[in-house]
Amino acid sequence: MSTPQAKAAALQTEPLGDGQGERVRLSGEWRNTGLPPVLKAVERLTEQLSGGRLEIDFSDVRLMDTSGAWVLKTLISAAAVKGTQVSLTGLSPVVGELMQALPDRLPEAGQTPADRRSLFQKIFEPIGRAVADFWADGVSAMNILGAAVRGAQLKFGRSSGLSPAAVVNQMDNMGVRAVPIITLMSFLIGAIIAQQGAFQLRYFGAEIFVVDLVGILQLREVGVLLTAIMIAGRSGSAITAEIGSMKMNEEVDALLVMGLNPVGVLIFPRLAALAVVLPLLTIIANFAALAGAAVVTFTYSGITFEVFFERLHQAVAFSTVIAGMVKAPFMALAIGVMAAVEGLKVGGSAESLGKQVTASVVKSIFVVILMDGLFAMFYASIGF
Repeated sequence: MSTPQAKAAALQTEPLGDGQGERVRLSGEWRNTGLPPVLKAVERLTEQLSGGRLEIDFSDVRLMDTSGAWVLKTLISAAAVKGTQVSLTGLSPVVGELMQALPDRLPEAGQTPADRRSLFQKIFEPIGRAVADFWADGVSAMNILGAAVRGAQLKFGRSSGLSPAAVVNQMDNMGVRAVPIITLMSFLIGAIIAQQGAFQLRYFGAEIFVVDLVGILQLREVGVLLTAIMIAGRSGSAITAEIGSMKMNEEVDALLVMGLNPVGVLIFPRLAALAVVLPLLTIIANFAALAGAAVVTFTYSGITFEVFFERLHQAVAFSTVIAGMVKAPFMALAIGVMAAVEGLKVGGSAESLGKQVTASVVKSIFVVILMDGLFAMFYASIGF
């Protein structure tokens, strides 16, 4: 049994009875595969339009898809621009619905729609969107914190949402494997601060005070801040990528179907691990930075290790250490929550994943620095 062959699209033009325009009779199948024979004819007809009336007869059209409708809409749009009155006749319900689905005016090739916004809208609309996005991120962060605490149930048992093995695994990934880079970075930072401090204080004959400079600055501010920034770039991006990949593969939806709380299963172990490892990494970073400063002061200024640590003991109070360590858990939660918020925003494309990972790192670092500034103002207000 042979199948009927597709009939290519065709059009014929004839003058209207009153001589005030033209009638275009369409026939055949106005589909993507049948359009090539009529494209030149449509282009010539478009160039010849110069006012008057144009009647398009669809009576003999067998089939039409979006490509055919788009070609005809282009013709109609061009006619409207040139002041030609267009009327459509013989439309079947299907073809009529397809023609109505496309816009009446189509932009010309290489032309973008005009931006009709006022100057006020152009200036303040991006600001408004940024404020709305900031508020939405804050609400999402609070939802994640609440769902994490509620979903984890904070108890050990078969029905618990908290998995000790998952927390330990995340502590290994985020903490143990980050020790080398944190140690190296902090050693170099401490050495640089000591070298620059000694170079400047040498003019005043006060090189010994470089110990005070390094000790207070490292233990109170720089140690926890740079460690948090490194963790935001290393572990925060990993959290966003992991959760985003699960979102793309619909694994998060699968957890919901299984009756599990995705926040408690995926996010809470990471938050708990960050809250534990960031203070520990801060301690390691402080020791590494002081060791780097001791080596540099011995090399540049001849300050022996005994003198260095004796002066450090005198210059640094216990409150200085506490002031720095108190920030670590809060920064850890901020990094984890921000990374989770961006991870849950990932759509179905790799481009979306890359965009949200970048946003996660940038926002986490910004929040960490902002939090450090707020702590500094709080400590100053209470004289701590």
